[in-house]
Amino acid sequence: MTDPISDMLIRITNAQAVRKETAEIPFSRMKFEIAKILERTGFVKKVELKGKRARKPIDVTLAYENGVPVVRGARRISKPGQRIYASATDAPRAGRKRGLVLVSTSKGLMTAGEAKKLNVGGEVLCELWS
Repeated sequence: MTDPISDMLIRITNAQAVRKETAEIPFSRMKFEIAKILERTGFVKKVELKGKRARKPIDVTLAYENGVPVVRGARRISKPGQRIYASATDAPRAGRKRGLVLVSTSKGLMTAGEAKKLNVGGEVLCELWS
């Protein structure tokens, strides 16, 4: 069984590697929230749900800057076999120039910077960089 969040990150990076305009991802609320955060932070252009049936996919329009993919890499931090948690004071920062770390907290899914401002900790899901 594969990790659905890891699958989502791989679909986005692979689609950008071959210069596709969109990536289609199977729907789940968690993946839709992650995609919305990526849209808000500029890592993808647009996120929308396609269709109204039970197996509706998430359609992610990918972002490029001068023909170069915005998402250069992604890494799953907390995995199903090994969960990684961080307190508000230990909130990880993206170690790269333009990076993003996503954290699942008791107040919902947010970036590590937002979690630190709200003084909440949680599960460190993944890291993306450009």
